[in-house]
Amino acid sequence: MSAAAVFFLHFFLTATFCVGFGGTGGGDGSAFRYSEAPDYRNGVECLSVNKEFVSSCHPSLVHVALTLDSEYLRGSIAAVHSVLRHATCPENIFFHFIAAEFDPASPRVLSKIVRSTFPSLNFKIFIFREDTVINLISSSIRQALENPLNYARNYLGDILDHCVERVIYLDSDLVVVDDIIKLWNTTLTNARVIGAPEYCHANFTKYFTEGFWSDPVISRVFQTRNPCYFNTGVMVMDLVRWREGNYRKRIENWMEIQRKRRIYELGSLPPFLLVFAGNVEGIDHRWNQHGLGGDNVRGSCRWLHPGKVSLLHWSGKGKPWVRLDAKNPCPLDHLWRPYDLFKLV
Repeated sequence: MSAAAVFFLHFFLTATFCVGFGGTGGGDGSAFRYSEAPDYRNGVECLSVNKEFVSSCHPSLVHVALTLDSEYLRGSIAAVHSVLRHATCPENIFFHFIAAEFDPASPRVLSKIVRSTFPSLNFKIFIFREDTVINLISSSIRQALENPLNYARNYLGDILDHCVERVIYLDSDLVVVDDIIKLWNTTLTNARVIGAPEYCHANFTKYFTEGFWSDPVISRVFQTRNPCYFNTGVMVMDLVRWREGNYRKRIENWMEIQRKRRIYELGSLPPFLLVFAGNVEGIDHRWNQHGLGGDNVRGSCRWLHPGKVSLLHWSGKGKPWVRLDAKNPCPLDHLWRPYDLFKLV
């Protein structure tokens, strides 16, 4: 899809059914009401999956992981809706939701909301124990980046069922406007562990402090690599290689160094860059038109990068649902609205 065509996409999308859901008050989900999504079905070319007995170990499944919490629930629901709407084989997608342990909405409530919104969805909710990572998190340029759930992607190899050998990780502030099977079919060559769109024109040095670059010992981590920036909000991950290489521990090692001496400012991204930058399977930029939420301070409006678009990503401070509700949207926020299933009560 071309960048120009994306501007007109929302005029051609079908409407959703309006069957609301609400809890009974307090922390049981009463603040979250969503329309029921259309029941998306497989095309004739899809391999059949027995819906009554499907498990995460079925070999025909496409695995997608997202976090799920009360603050970003609206975004997560829209992301799931977008994946299903554009998939040729939506019944063959299995969603792995990672929920915060101490979120105002319990995992049980979140599960009820997801099931009422997507009655036929294949999914499982995992509880992320915040004490796994809380002592490794350092302060960031924006408080939201310090949320322990931002670090759940580091632990997918431990959290997800061991039979899951590959997963697409998606942030909650994006929508997919293409068939996700195309992203799933990415080949990770030369034993690479992750694939993501790379941006080699970006100023890579700004992601680390002067103290990092002036230290001849730790900065030599990039000595034998040609590192490029990549956004961790969209990744194809080989969990077999991830587990075998103990990459969770490699990331934790850099977080421990950060706690002792300030080597970066931006939350969960820099440890991934330290471990993987220069050894990432490059994916077409169309799969992460990121930065639509502006920077991490002002959240100003942004425009699409040149080229085709398969995924729109509101990384940065500005979120489309917040700006739309405030009646102050950016032009591209209207492209997110057709996937929004939230119903104001």
